[in-house]
Formats: sequence, structure tokens, C-alpha cells
Amino acid sequence: MTKLLNAVRTVLYWISVVSMALMLALIFVQVVTRYIFGYTWEGGEEVARYLFVWTVYLGSALIMGEGGHLAVEFLPNKLAGTKAGFFLRLFIQLCGYIFVVHMFTQGSKMTSTMMFQTSPALEIPMGAVYAVIPLSALLLFLYMIRDTIVFLKSRKKEGV
Repeated sequence: MTKLLNAVRTVLYWISVVSMALMLALIFVQVVTRYIFGYTWEGGEEVARYLFVWTVYLGSALIMGEGGHLAVEFLPNKLAGTKAGFFLRLFIQLCGYIFVVHMFTQGSKMTSTMMFQTSPALEIPMGAVYAVIPLSALLLFLYMIRDTIVFLKSRKKEGV
């Protein structure tokens, strides 16, 4: 499972790098063509916006894989190594699972519901833009499973 998650992390990293570079290039070209030639491609801003959405959602999975999300750790760290600390961490994990499952179910509904609507300039189904929500939820779920396994193994070592 570790090799799979490392491969996913590498893919997510490169998708993020490429999409950020594309956004930067698109917006730069938009500005240059607007001020020098007086012309703006309507689809450029739309592509940049959709790339931003995908980058944010896939980036959240990337950050989860690296353990980089912000967290208030005062109480969990204070209770580390105790039964109360174990149950607090377990509760935090459970809340994360509930959130990700909700994100997946609602994102899937939104994706299927929005397949009829097309974007104004590119005329692609809006469901294709929203498809990143359930995809990101699946990736977050994988990383959460890994983190839960690590947590439970460390609990056994601590003897709590």
C-alpha cells in the first residue's frame, strides 16, 4: 500500500506543478494579449479557473499524504500516551472519515446532476469540473486509511 500511495503522491505532485504552470502561462498570455493586441480568448479565464479548482482539491489530497494539513494539536499532544488521548485521536479520525464520506457522496451527486450544464466558453459538461470532488475524497480516504493503520500500530507499541 505504501508504494501505491507514494506513486499517487508523485502523480498528484506533478499534476499540481503542471496545472499551476499552465494557470500562470494562461493568465500571463491573457494579460499580454489584452493590453497589447486588445484581444482576449474567452476560454482562457475559464480554463485557468477550472485548473485552479482541480489543483485545490487534488492538492488537498497531496497535503494529506504528507501530513501537512493544519491541526490544533495542543490537546492531542497533551493527552498522548493515555487512554483519553487514544479516544480523542480515534474521535478525530472518525470525524475525518465522516467528512470524507459526505464529501464523496455529495460530490458524486453534484457531478452527476451537473452533467447536463455546459460551461459558457469551452462548452464542456460542468460535471467534468465537479468530478474532482469525489476523486479527491477517494484519495483523501486512502491516505486516512494509511494514517489510521499507523495510528493503531503506534498505539500497540505504546501499550495503551
